[in-house]
Amino acid sequence: MALQPVIKRSVSGDVFEQIAADVLSGELAPGTALPSERQLAEALGVSRPAVREALQRLAAAGLVAVRQGDATTVLDYRRGAGLEVLPRLLVQAGELDPAVARSILEARLHNAPKVAELAAVRLGTTDSAAVGAALTGSVDALAAEQDPVAQQRHAMAFWDHVVDAADSIVFRLMFNMLRAAYEPALVALAPIMSAEVGNVEAYRELAAAIVAGRPQEAADIARALLEPATTALIGVLGGH
Repeated sequence: MALQPVIKRSVSGDVFEQIAADVLSGELAPGTALPSERQLAEALGVSRPAVREALQRLAAAGLVAVRQGDATTVLDYRRGAGLEVLPRLLVQAGELDPAVARSILEARLHNAPKVAELAAVRLGTTDSAAVGAALTGSVDALAAEQDPVAQQRHAMAFWDHVVDAADSIVFRLMFNMLRAAYEPALVALAPIMSAEVGNVEAYRELAAAIVAGRPQEAADIARALLEPATTALIGVLGGH
């Protein structure tokens, strides 16, 4: 008999996921008042503390407003939520949302050249030898890899080092969330991304421009590297 590890589930986490999914899908529209804690607990078959914890998480995510002694109200996530909801928006009910995917690709193409530029500018404030070694190591791993999904992971590792060199907490947090949204789709994206992640020479040129402190060149190389796959993916998604 093949036994599988037992996954411990969080009751409050399950409540959070159910309500979050309904908010992000639009099933629960902004302004909708949720049932009381007691009613939610009874309907979901869980304890009130579990419901309370889930509501607090939903409020922290900008999905609902919890007011003591008043109804919990659904918020417009487009106005109050942060990037942490991106992975949930990208895949809903097992389906990829083309509009969200297009937005992620557009942000990637817009941000990456600026991050590369900042990395080249600010490398003097960090250990340039260590950054150069990290970038070179990622490119070498990419060059040696044949599996298209693993190639994408090596490419993400390369960009992770670039973001570190850019020394921007905002770009770091954005990168973290974009990566979290992107990673579940690695297999599906492999055919279109193969040309980009297989362009080892461009990655080497980008690493060299960053280490040499040539910001405009780094930005130009980054844009040229990312634009073809981005354009192709947006085309597949039916975007403009």
